[in-house]
Amino acid sequence: MWIGIPNDIITKATAESLTWAKAQEKQKTEIPRLQTQVETILSGDRCQVDGAWKETDCRAGLGWYHFNPATQSKLMGSCNLRRGISPLQTELEALLWAMQCMLRHKKLVTVFETDCSDVVKMVSKPEEWPAFAILLDEVDKCKMGFTSFSIVHIPRMNNTKADKLARSARALPTDVYYLLLKNAAELQYEKCS
Repeated sequence: MWIGIPNDIITKATAESLTWAKAQEKQKTEIPRLQTQVETILSGDRCQVDGAWKETDCRAGLGWYHFNPATQSKLMGSCNLRRGISPLQTELEALLWAMQCMLRHKKLVTVFETDCSDVVKMVSKPEEWPAFAILLDEVDKCKMGFTSFSIVHIPRMNNTKADKLARSARALPTDVYYLLLKNAAELQYEKCS
């Protein structure tokens, strides 16, 4: 024996079915966008930065390593300066110096990478870090010069080149600023002040 189904149940079931189908379509269209973002992050100009600070040393070291996987171009920088009040200050100074160097070398679309998650937080929400307001103001000024600027946190083991550059500069007893430009065909040393 067949019992009739009321129209309101059929209407509700149809609406639920359409809503579910639409939700499935929306999820399918969002997935490729996420993959595109990942591809964008993994390609293009990258600049890894690091600071080396030790309480017993009078100097701190800054290092950055810029590379583009597609063109195989590399640009590196290493310098030391008088040790600041904290390792976090040194990490922020390393970012600022790397940004200034990228602007000088016309690397205006760059993803900066750091193994210091606090630096990423500082750049994202500078108002929450009033002790570093002066340096963060300088970072904001530099950001204006980039066509595209972003900063991401990477694991320490993925930041070894910038780390080595910063540590080697910290160990030197005098002021030093070096930039090394390396393309697939050339290696050039340039001393900067």
